[in-house]
Amino acid sequence: MVDHRKILITGGSGLLGGEFKKLLPDALYPTRDDLDVSVSEQVEKYFEGKDIATVFHGAAFTSPPKVEKDPARALDSNIIGTANIVKACINCGARLIYVSTDYVFSGNKGNYKEEDPVHPVNKYAWSKLGGECAVRMYENSVIIRTSFGPNDFPYEKAFVDQWTSRESVSAVAKMMMKIVDSDYRGVVHIGGDRKTVHEYAVKLSPHKAIGELSVNEVSFEVPEDTSLNVELYRTLFENK
Repeated sequence: MVDHRKILITGGSGLLGGEFKKLLPDALYPTRDDLDVSVSEQVEKYFEGKDIATVFHGAAFTSPPKVEKDPARALDSNIIGTANIVKACINCGARLIYVSTDYVFSGNKGNYKEEDPVHPVNKYAWSKLGGECAVRMYENSVIIRTSFGPNDFPYEKAFVDQWTSRESVSAVAKMMMKIVDSDYRGVVHIGGDRKTVHEYAVKLSPHKAIGELSVNEVSFEVPEDTSLNVELYRTLFENK
């Protein structure tokens, strides 16, 4: 049984971290002042003397349009920061769970399986794939590829020509908890059924009038179909 008191959550102040505080109230949730993952010395100091058995690494710079404008910040947070966390886990033997993204795929076919070739089309996705590369250097690890958003759709418009397996952050956090409480190692995809982002938005917030948006109307490149094949997750974790 996984001891929740020995779990460290990075990115605790973010969207996903807020959900995990409800599900894992006894875990460690350091602030960025206490643990800035991009500063290796600070990561090393934080881990000293603590009995950490699991690290759930959710801290990341996640906005694709902002990453396009500030790739250096994404390098620090998503690649260097993840590498620092991997090294800390290697040193203490903790199991590492890394939250990646469906955007590591090109989006040219959808229904992506865990072993399908990756090929990002924007800088945010490249930075998250860089994090995956670091995690792959450590066998005692899990890479979760997924897509999630707030429990209420926050925008006025949504893509009608982009397909996804995205679910609400509360639904995804519950799926992730089953992985946290398991002894699984490797890559796993989690999410719902294939749908357009607009369909997702309408289902999530039926009380809102969600306008239509095309991927051709935004300033950064958007993969067309990054829907995930989640059969492995369902086989391993559903009904358990």
